[in-house]
Amino acid sequence: MIHLESITSQEAMALENKYGAQNYHPLPVVLSRGEGVFVWDVEGRKYYDFLSAYSSLNQGHCHPKIVDALIEQSKRLTLTSRAFYNDMLGRYEKYATNYFKYDKMLPMNSGAEAVETAIKLCRKWAYEVKGIDINRAEIVVCENNFHGRTTTIISFSNDPVARKHFGPYTDGFIKIPYNNIEALEHVLSTNPNIAGFLVEPIQGEAGVYVPTEGYLKQAKALCETYNVLFIADEIQTGIARTGRQLATCGNCTCPNKDCSNTPDVKPDILVLGKALSGGLYPVSAVMSSNEIMNVIQPGNHGSTFGGNPVAAAVAMAALEVVKEEKLAENAYQLGELFRAEMNKYIANSNIVKLVRGKGLLNAIVINDAKDSDTAWNICLKLRDNGLLAKPTHGNMIRFAPPLVMTEEQLRDCVDIIIKTLKSFED
Repeated sequence: MIHLESITSQEAMALENKYGAQNYHPLPVVLSRGEGVFVWDVEGRKYYDFLSAYSSLNQGHCHPKIVDALIEQSKRLTLTSRAFYNDMLGRYEKYATNYFKYDKMLPMNSGAEAVETAIKLCRKWAYEVKGIDINRAEIVVCENNFHGRTTTIISFSNDPVARKHFGPYTDGFIKIPYNNIEALEHVLSTNPNIAGFLVEPIQGEAGVYVPTEGYLKQAKALCETYNVLFIADEIQTGIARTGRQLATCGNCTCPNKDCSNTPDVKPDILVLGKALSGGLYPVSAVMSSNEIMNVIQPGNHGSTFGGNPVAAAVAMAALEVVKEEKLAENAYQLGELFRAEMNKYIANSNIVKLVRGKGLLNAIVINDAKDSDTAWNICLKLRDNGLLAKPTHGNMIRFAPPLVMTEEQLRDCVDIIIKTLKSFED
């Protein structure tokens, strides 16, 4: 085992700044340990984690069941590549497709890889099944989307920070406003080359924008009418985060019902990642029907690590934890409580405009310009008060704690957040 000498927060940050590419702007806190909803920095200070690695840690930090699955499988077999079969992948594929009610799964590693996979799958289906002329297929996406940072994905982003100086960009995408059913209907009805509609059920990175009631259901119906694939990017919203197994269950409020069995909206292609691994290992997946998935043949797509035995064991354990510990139900109940308590405060606040979200995916909008540093300074103060969160798009702060949080812990966090916000009131 490599022996590591103790290190201070300043030393750790200095090392990253000197030897690492500066492609992130982290909150100045250096973490060294995590358990459940808590993390500790290198000096031993304890914090509530209210970001969950962008919803990767729905099951909490270092969940013992998932850790055990990783350790035990790592002792037996870690990687074969897909040049050979292994004794875990088929089990995982059966478990996951039964869990989410799909025919087939294509396993990958990162969320961006999974989105790229969905794009390729959609295009190949468009040419071989729908009959669109070769190289003419287009995919509709939404403004202010976040699906990753590969060169293809940033081609249909409208975030200048993600796009600038990374061109030339990839063609084949049409952007429309999010949560605008009329815009979707117009493009589908006037363009016969549309292959798919790629959408986040809730736009998380954009500031937790929740669509109006019925939007997803209407969008899916339009896709069916025009023979277009409805592709749901549930990398951040899936795996119980929004109070149901999948956010594409629509706007239902059924915390005691497993919505994955009877979703209001069943995507033609479902994209999952992040919490599919419980935050322990890169795991992502694309799920679909036999008709769609069967267009992929040997050599069309792949990944050396995709579907490896460790990923299979980890993902099955992660999904088991979600069901066994009823995390969707907990997320629903605590999310309702969180927004209710925050709205009580916001009613008389000058610093916060509103709170929005579903389940335990929420954001508050700070009453200041997007280019101000108020939200950043609030997050620094939250850190000082024992809670970690990050701004998104300037004046919004996203709150997404692990779903294993208790009501007592949530109320403690609400007290910390309100105490912090009060210190910024005029």
